[in-house]
Amino acid sequence: MKKIAVFVDVQNIYYTTRDAYRRQFNYRKFWEQLSYQGDIVVANAYAIQRSDDQQHKFQKALKHIGFNVKLKPYIQRSDGSAKGDWDVGITIDIMKIASEVDTVVLLSGDGDFDMLLNEVNATHNIETQVYGVPQLTANSLVNAATSFYEINESLLQ
Repeated sequence: MKKIAVFVDVQNIYYTTRDAYRRQFNYRKFWEQLSYQGDIVVANAYAIQRSDDQQHKFQKALKHIGFNVKLKPYIQRSDGSAKGDWDVGITIDIMKIASEVDTVVLLSGDGDFDMLLNEVNATHNIETQVYGVPQLTANSLVNAATSFYEINESLLQ
């Protein structure tokens, strides 16, 4: 059976589905759809630590589905801007697991990951799948992936 590793850029998926569709991503439907392809051996969801009830409920729901939720503190800068980015953490985790799986699945539209997928494809010769909102996913990321799957009605709540 095919071994699959899943990595979710939670902030990116939240904002792109909200901005494009005014709806939320359905993680349970996604998990069910993906599990038909093989055995999900790693599933990490990268999120920002905020101390509100909605976030706690959401994180608990992700854990219940089967995701390992990795949290990073939400940092409010003195100029009012915020920092809460998991790009390096996601990259390190994918590089660590790529040699042990058949497929890496990335949920993000962030073009910063294109170099990562190109490297994973070249070094490990495995399948890389990207799930993203079509109009909000970088072309470079789509081109770097073996397969691109549109987040559309079938994956929304």
